[in-house]
Amino acid sequence: MEILKLHQKIRAVRNAKHFSQTEVAKRINMSITTYNMKEMGYRPIRSEEFEQIALALEEKPEIFYAENFHLKWNTELSTL
Repeated sequence: MEILKLHQKIRAVRNAKHFSQTEVAKRINMSITTYNMKEMGYRPIRSEEFEQIALALEEKPEIFYAENFHLKWNTELSTL
């Protein structure tokens, strides 16, 4: 199994929860373009941004580092 990068995990969770990039960007007070670039891996995600994104996705930051992440979010991972 491929090891996912943080931005790929964020995208998987966002898609699973049926949130748009626009919605998440607004929740964290970030431009849609900037959020898109971060989620696509073109710009780094700073630690404080990551915490805000996790909260916007209604998840604890720890879930993104869980060993079984791929099992919980398997449906959305197949679309990456």
